[in-house]
Amino acid sequence: MSKENGLPPSRRFVTMNGYHTEDDEVMPTILLVDDEPPIIELAQMYLEREGFRVLAAGNGVEALTLVKKYDPDLVVLDLMMPEMDGWEVCKRLRADSNIPIIMLTARTDDVDKIVGLELGADDYVTKPFNPRELVARVKAVLRRTQGEEEPARGGKTLVVGDVLIDLPSREVFVDGEAVSLRSKEFDLLRVLAEHAGMVLSREQLLDLVWGYEYYGGTRTVDVHIAHLRNKLRGSSVSIETVWGVGYKLVV
Repeated sequence: MSKENGLPPSRRFVTMNGYHTEDDEVMPTILLVDDEPPIIELAQMYLEREGFRVLAAGNGVEALTLVKKYDPDLVVLDLMMPEMDGWEVCKRLRADSNIPIIMLTARTDDVDKIVGLELGADDYVTKPFNPRELVARVKAVLRRTQGEEEPARGGKTLVVGDVLIDLPSREVFVDGEAVSLRSKEFDLLRVLAEHAGMVLSREQLLDLVWGYEYYGGTRTVDVHIAHLRNKLRGSSVSIETVWGVGYKLVV
């Protein structure tokens, strides 16, 4: 087994200051991807204060290499970088992974944020950002994606039409065939199924699925509804838009 700095590769974490080892307690690992070292250093300092392990990459190519090697729990990804921008990194990660992604953007244009969400990002932070806000968003996304939500009412499964939602395993089946959903897509479907036939506003869905700590707007709901509709295409259920109000799941 090859070693570097006396440590096996599987037990090392890359940071701006070199390597450090795992403690016995497994802590969430965050990959920071940005070509500006001061931003990396600031974010790393605040995340490590909260107990996170931190990896750092200065470009998209390096980021993909570290994801493959270390399998972090979440990626904080800058959009504007040399060699490979954040959009391309996000597309490549989403091709074979559901790893949570928070995008960093220096632009205030909503188009950038919407494109990032449509590519599969879980959240976004606009530069310049408050590092405490970044830490709060990292924690919120990890809580959502690691399945720490309270169990839904109605037992271990929900059935609406030909859609079966297995709550403990977080799996969805349409007419017996498994459908792959990302974490928030699953939570969104679960909430809609729990309230089948009822109209839920975008604000209600934000609270029930994303939680009160979420800083994004209701456009996030629209993007994920579109993804969910596409994945449920051909089933006996549909998500109807009630204009000016919100959405409801119907058979």
